[in-house]
Amino acid sequence: MPTVIAHLDIDAFYASVELLRRPELRGRPVIVSGDGPRAVVTTASYEARKFGVGSAMPTRRALRLCPDAVLIPPDFGAYRAASEVVMRLVRGTVDEVEVMGLDEAYLDLGGLLSPRAAMRRLVTEIRAATGLDASVGIGPNKLIAKVASDAEKPRGFVVLTREQACARFAGHPPRLVPGIGGKTAERLEVLGITTLAALAAADPGLLAEHFGPRQGPWLVARGRFEGEESLQAVREAVSESRESTFDVDIAGPAELDAQLQRLADQLCRGLQKHDRTGRTIAIKVRLDDWTTVTRARTIAHPTNAVEHVGQIAAELLREYAPPRPVRLLGVRVASFGGVEEPPAQTAQLALPV
Repeated sequence: MPTVIAHLDIDAFYASVELLRRPELRGRPVIVSGDGPRAVVTTASYEARKFGVGSAMPTRRALRLCPDAVLIPPDFGAYRAASEVVMRLVRGTVDEVEVMGLDEAYLDLGGLLSPRAAMRRLVTEIRAATGLDASVGIGPNKLIAKVASDAEKPRGFVVLTREQACARFAGHPPRLVPGIGGKTAERLEVLGITTLAALAAADPGLLAEHFGPRQGPWLVARGRFEGEESLQAVREAVSESRESTFDVDIAGPAELDAQLQRLADQLCRGLQKHDRTGRTIAIKVRLDDWTTVTRARTIAHPTNAVEHVGQIAAELLREYAPPRPVRLLGVRVASFGGVEEPPAQTAQLALPV
């Protein structure tokens, strides 16, 4: 049987759940977000997106772009309840499902006689049961399915072969493809690679020189829409973290250490609850200019003891010695069961406000 994978994504999930509870807001720009000075957008309705509002954008900026938007605080209990109904219907359609979050999943359709008809029925069932709309992409691998589901939102239904995906998106920038972020796209642009067609035709050896022996060929394969053809029905966690964005920037060793130990205590209690231990302890520090730095240390034996995690995290923070006030601080324990996390592409990122 040929590989046939679908990516199902509920349209503007959190905002859509809120609009079901507040039908009087339909047609108006809605932003789901907290209201603190450091709040970021969780999601936005399509009416708000027309103004340039997007997920993870600082809420203050979103409100400047769309001053008439209605701000709604997130209610994750309601989102989880809606997600459970959606995923029950998904699992009732196919046996093999890789759930990616509350609002999206990959489905293996290889065993179905009529994959398109099955997905159209599923979309109809989801809308009837929850009132939520979904977009669907179908292709021979996960990458194509994901890009296809994003192509015609909301209520999109796109089916593509690899050749069709290459032709349809040839003129699009590399950032269209999941996994290629802004910094990587900028480095590709320096090399004269500004479209997916150019990326697909690039010399893997050249990109290996600039991006490394693994990432260089991976980027070329991404441009050619070559991707995973199998699902991970259960995604095993290899790390767990806690982080906090402060309403007011903090500075000074004592205050930074106190916040770090608070996060380490929360993290270790969660690890102990699920009987998880790890060998890599890491910190994440975001300065007031949005420079983000990570530091990590791997120890000989796995741990979830707060005295060990907190001590190593504090040592990493002292070694880094933040040169500016800190807006975000995080602690992570990784390498559960000896499984290493994929290496980060960069250790330090300068992010725009």
